[in-house]
Amino acid sequence: MTEVFHIDTLRRVREAAVVAVLTISDPSSAVPVARSLLDGGIGAMELTLRTPVAIEALALIRREVPEMVAGIGTILRPDQVVDVVANGAAFGVAPGCNPAVVRAAAKSGLSFAPGVVTPTDIEAALEIGCRFLKFFPAQASGGLEYLRSAAAPYLHLGVEFMPLGGVDENTLEDYLRWEPIVAVGGSWIATRELIKGRAWSRIEANAAKASKIIMEVRRG
Repeated sequence: MTEVFHIDTLRRVREAAVVAVLTISDPSSAVPVARSLLDGGIGAMELTLRTPVAIEALALIRREVPEMVAGIGTILRPDQVVDVVANGAAFGVAPGCNPAVVRAAAKSGLSFAPGVVTPTDIEAALEIGCRFLKFFPAQASGGLEYLRSAAAPYLHLGVEFMPLGGVDENTLEDYLRWEPIVAVGGSWIATRELIKGRAWSRIEANAAKASKIIMEVRRG
């Protein structure tokens, strides 16, 4: 099986460097939060399928804010891939590595990154054609120090990661400075509480802080 995550989509995620992870309960929040993130310099987002309106929110963002790289997270079943693709998701991710979901994503042409923690997870993902992997839950599993050790035997195979789970502005720089990390996912930029409170200026400010760290890393 060829690489499931398309190279052009991977490039866009790499350029973004940070993927804002969002849990949206009200579709009317979708476009304002996407615009707030963009205004703060964050151009990629993952809408989690933890609420029944995630797909509707995706469709609104794709229509109203097409410059945003908008993906879907928490894809747990193959049938969910159909809705995700139909509504224009740029990519999909999952907390674990379910071969049936990966096969469905590959068949539909959806760029997809399964979740991994252990070396066994990494090998399972590689076996089914995945080399861009979501490291989840990142901080609870040992953070960057653990990931360096767990990934070491596989780096020569071109494996790359997006850590997510407990990452915030205090750990962002360290993650981004490790070359195998394409981007970092995080919910701290636009928390569920901030979205519910429609705190768009706060979200924009959080995005701007993350953007500043990205620029500092890229300056070396």
